[in-house]
Parts: sequence; structure tokens; C-alpha cells
Amino acid sequence: MFELPSFSLTSFVALNIISPLKFKAMSTKQSNATTQQVADRLVELCSTGKFEQAQEELFAEDVVSIEPESSQMPEKKVEGLNAIKEKGKQFQSMVKENHGLTVSEPLVMGNYFSVALGMDVTMKDGKRSQMDELIVYHVKDGKVVSEQFFY
Repeated sequence: MFELPSFSLTSFVALNIISPLKFKAMSTKQSNATTQQVADRLVELCSTGKFEQAQEELFAEDVVSIEPESSQMPEKKVEGLNAIKEKGKQFQSMVKENHGLTVSEPLVMGNYFSVALGMDVTMKDGKRSQMDELIVYHVKDGKVVSEQFFY
């Protein structure tokens, strides 16, 4: 019976059968999440109130968040993941009680997706409010690079 000699990856490189650079590039390439995958994960997390976890997992470090001019938020445009997380904390600091949360299924088109978000909250001033907004997200290289709110 004939036995084939065993070769290691180094042997193939030494014999110039494969290029070490090409092999390294192929073996270290990470695939980015698709827009649909990002959208589905964001809906999964946000529908259970895990907004900060969604930001940590899915947002780029240089993400931009844009609120409408009519927003009660002090800054209408916020840049950077840490600033966006701080914006979320500011909003939560104005809320006395959460009564309900709805998150639609995402509508995906190319590198963008949108989600309708509804919140039933009592603010610290005692006023109960139904908040409905549409959020449009832009995804690049598997991460959210911008979010824009409409309400």
C-alpha cells in the first residue's frame, strides 16, 4: 500500500505551492454582518429594552445620531458611540416610568433599514406620553454608522 507523505502548511509555503501572504489574508478575513443581520439583531435587542447593548454590539465607534429640530433633546446631532450612549442616559433620566415598548420588524433596502419604535412612558414631570418614531439606520462594513429619528 502506498502512503502519502504528510505535509504541513509550512511545507506547502516552502515548496512555493501557496503564497504565505495569500493564505494569511484568506485566513484572517472576517466577514461583516449584512444589513439584514444588523437590523434583525437590533430589533431583537431593542424589543426587550436592551438599547445600550444594541449600541455596543452594532454601532461603529464614529456613529452619528440625528434628532429632528423639534426634539426635546438638547443636542440635535451627536457624534461618536460614547456620546450616543450618553444621549440615551439623558433621555432615560427624564423618564419616571416605562409602561410599554413596541418595535416593528425592520424594512431593509440596500445599506439602510428603518424601524418604527413606540414607547409609552411617564416623564419625571408627571406627564404620560405615547412616543412614536421612525428611525432610519445606515450600515457600512457590518456596523451602524448613522441613525436618524423622525417624529
